[in-house]
Amino acid sequence: MGYRSLHACVADLERHGHLVRIEHPVSPHLEIAAIQRRVYAAGGPALLFTRAENTPFPMVSNLFGTLPRARFIFRDALRGVEQLIALKADPGRVLKTPWRLWSLPWTALHALPRRVRNGPVFAHQIAVSALPQLVSWPKDGGPFITLPQVYSEHPERPGLAGANLGMYRVQLSGNDYKTDREVGLHYQIHRGIGVHHAAAAARGQRLPVNIFVGGPPAMTVAAVMPLPEGLSELYFAGALGRRRVRMANTPLGAHGLLAAADADFCICGYIEPSRTLPEGPFGDHLGYYSLTHDMPVMTVERVYHRSDAIWPFTVVGRPPQEDTTFGALIHELTGPAISSVLPGVKAVHAVDAAGVHPLLLAIGSERYTPYSKPERPQELLTQANAILGQGQMSLAKYVLIIDDPEQAVNIHDVSAFLMHLLRRFDSRRDLHFQTRTTIDTLDYSGTGLNAGSKLVIAGVGSAQRNLPHENPAPLSLPQGFKDPRVCLPGVLAISGPPVDTPANENIEPGLLRFCQHFDEQAPINAFPLVVLCDDSQFCARNLDNFLWVTFTRSNPERDVHGIGASIVHKHWGCTGSLVIDARAKPHHAPALEEDPEVTARVEALAAKGGPLHGLY
Repeated sequence: MGYRSLHACVADLERHGHLVRIEHPVSPHLEIAAIQRRVYAAGGPALLFTRAENTPFPMVSNLFGTLPRARFIFRDALRGVEQLIALKADPGRVLKTPWRLWSLPWTALHALPRRVRNGPVFAHQIAVSALPQLVSWPKDGGPFITLPQVYSEHPERPGLAGANLGMYRVQLSGNDYKTDREVGLHYQIHRGIGVHHAAAAARGQRLPVNIFVGGPPAMTVAAVMPLPEGLSELYFAGALGRRRVRMANTPLGAHGLLAAADADFCICGYIEPSRTLPEGPFGDHLGYYSLTHDMPVMTVERVYHRSDAIWPFTVVGRPPQEDTTFGALIHELTGPAISSVLPGVKAVHAVDAAGVHPLLLAIGSERYTPYSKPERPQELLTQANAILGQGQMSLAKYVLIIDDPEQAVNIHDVSAFLMHLLRRFDSRRDLHFQTRTTIDTLDYSGTGLNAGSKLVIAGVGSAQRNLPHENPAPLSLPQGFKDPRVCLPGVLAISGPPVDTPANENIEPGLLRFCQHFDEQAPINAFPLVVLCDDSQFCARNLDNFLWVTFTRSNPERDVHGIGASIVHKHWGCTGSLVIDARAKPHHAPALEEDPEVTARVEALAAKGGPLHGLY
């Protein structure tokens, strides 16, 4: 189904029972976000809020709240797009299986953007303050656009060929922004707009930027898609939407940059070469606040909207949230091309429950010595380094990689994958650190913004150990450590005393004291992995808690230690349990929590007889 507009998509979803209208007045300040989180968690429908307070525009959320609904929206295009991505990664496929690619010419035709003179998006002009002011979490620095499509062109190659469309969050007001004249533009490392901004700065020029909101849903997906280099987001949006993306120059008085003619809203402006203002905080997808940092500020020239404009939004927070479905859809589309982009790698999985970038699982292959069965990682390490050099996968903090010659491991069965690795890795040999390197902008476990470390753990060959299912007894713990609990076979969580040491401390004294308390014969070493945390009961309650606590609250170079640790020829390893200190540190960002009063109001709306009853 090639939707021309968001309005057409909303009508189609409602007609097929995938969308519910909320006619009761609700506030974009915290209430709407709280409703969205609950409906998403229940696997509920898309929501059209027709009477959002303090804005004339209806607001829609949860469009991509379930994978079946996302597939429904793009039901006629998915197969062709999968083929297009696979062909881009491996052009030789067209010669190998031409009969399977008969639809590609039509998909390629839809992919070509189309220049037009005008478009519905320019029907009306308003101020930034008239836009829906969505605030999702109590400590957010102001209202944000949570599904923006930020469009820029390379200053040296203007036009569609050098364009970038990305989803970089936008703060509409608050902090030091001039009302209706300035908005915050937060883009992170490894983002295409950064190349454009740097090129403009080198020329001493400001960079024109358009921010689209809404329009055909394919544009939203294209803005978050990690596409192969050289494949334009606009081309992808046309292919996914089965309709050529229509682009028009902004009217006289604005900068003239191309804009999506069928978007619901368009904010036109520019960013100066080096001007920044404080942006944030913002409750982000790792489950913590992204703190206030100086980020580029966009000077607003014009704000346009179409006559039937709808404001789409999402809410992020501790996974899973709606962006979890984005990830699942992206994997469906790009997963088959992984082996072409990364030779020898059969599958990768960025674990959503751990915040995506903190933990990446990979299945590789040992092909160097087919005449013998490898008992130590060889080509797996080459493949792990290739992963850490590939686009946004380079932001992975922990890369756990195995070979699976028997094809017995489902990479999306995280507990089974972890147990397969834990049975095989050798903690003296198979831990490979990258220190003082770049990590995800939103990850505050490191030593500063974008600063931290990475750890590759590799496991091959036959099982080396059995994994215990119960606490070792008796277990003598050092003072301040208590309540050992099994998270999953082979993984033990232990509550530890609070941490008060700064981020630049070489190793936290409590972690060192814990590891030195045990010798190589201690029963605890039956567990290949021990996690120190603030609350072992919470950590061990379910797999998602274990993943979230362990991999979002640890910096490998500082927080990974072990029993019987030593350095041999500059390689760190340990003879006993590997220990990860996942306690909260003073420099960590605070975790997200709802406002109790807002929670009570929303729960009252969902009670029997209330306007939200039955939605979750």
